[in-house]
Amino acid sequence: MLQALMNILSSCLKPFGQHNSDRVDSVNGNANGNGNNNNSCLVREGKDGLLWFRDLGKYGSGEFSMAVVQANQILEDQSQIESGPFGTFVGVYDGHGGPEAARYVCDHLYRHFQAVAAETQRNVTRDTIERAVQLTEEGFTAHVSELWSTQPNIATVGSCCLIGVIYQQTLFVANIGDSRVVLGKKVGNTGVTAAIQLSKEHNANLEEVRQELRELHPNDPQIVILRHGVWRVKGIIQVSRAIGDVYMKHAQYNREPINAKFRLPEPMNMPILTANPSIISQPLHPNDSFLIFASDGLWEHLSNQKAVDIVHSHPRVGSAKRLIKAALQEAAKKREMRYSDLKKIDTKVRRHFHDDITVIVLFLNHDLISRGTVQDPPLSIRSDLERL
Repeated sequence: MLQALMNILSSCLKPFGQHNSDRVDSVNGNANGNGNNNNSCLVREGKDGLLWFRDLGKYGSGEFSMAVVQANQILEDQSQIESGPFGTFVGVYDGHGGPEAARYVCDHLYRHFQAVAAETQRNVTRDTIERAVQLTEEGFTAHVSELWSTQPNIATVGSCCLIGVIYQQTLFVANIGDSRVVLGKKVGNTGVTAAIQLSKEHNANLEEVRQELRELHPNDPQIVILRHGVWRVKGIIQVSRAIGDVYMKHAQYNREPINAKFRLPEPMNMPILTANPSIISQPLHPNDSFLIFASDGLWEHLSNQKAVDIVHSHPRVGSAKRLIKAALQEAAKKREMRYSDLKKIDTKVRRHFHDDITVIVLFLNHDLISRGTVQDPPLSIRSDLERL
């Protein structure tokens, strides 16, 4: 008995950096997500091959779990959690064509959000988010202009952008592209947690998105094209909204020397893509248990309800990592291979089996939310394999 106790204490007191761990935190977590059972005294942050994870940490309104797995040769997903005087800000940025746009968004969007909120005496509204997105889009367009003569293909790089803000018992969700946030909501006293999708997606595979594009471009019969069973805007890109992709927004970049496969053959009279976010806001209720923010790489393999069931039925510790592993197991199964074999496949080749996947799970503590607690010191964390 004494030896078992010593083993537990030894595990809890290991120095930083052991077992791929960079930081550790004291946490509580249990299978039903209410945080009453102490089942882990220290929780790791670290790497496992192409997987980065933060098993559990604390933010202003509760606890979080965070993970990302790389598939592209260079990681194109970026994400962040910021918690402080402006509430809690979550961002998931799914890049395409390269990592530059997603990295730019991760470096600048929250700064713009802070600046805009400060101008309005720290009052966060839908306009705060819209303005922050607009400033980020304008900044990246200016960045492309500066690099055009030396790095013209940066004009073809873009990023989806999923934002969540918890401020004074209100949840704001803004989305550009096809990342997704799903709410896990308790159904009375049934023990069931329902999955409720909160974000609106902008992907040409959705009929409503194709209809929107046709209405915006009534004189362009080729605004959406079906190729190999996939609908694409101008036959090139699946998302209809993104930050960046300036070659599909500004005619001066739709020309040589960018790669011919991106160039549109006809003149551009109006932007093909936009960076306008779809935004919702709603009060948080005591039966709102947790939020799953993830890039589309997760949702390609897991349904909303499956993801919620995984989080609900397991301890909080490692929730984000667990969701990614479930998605990878599904990806392996589709290719009739073992998950252990998939893990051995290197970057770039791995992209043929699954996308980069980012997951952030926020567990909601309604006592903290109702008190309007401000986190001090502020939390600022990013999941970026390339920068660890």
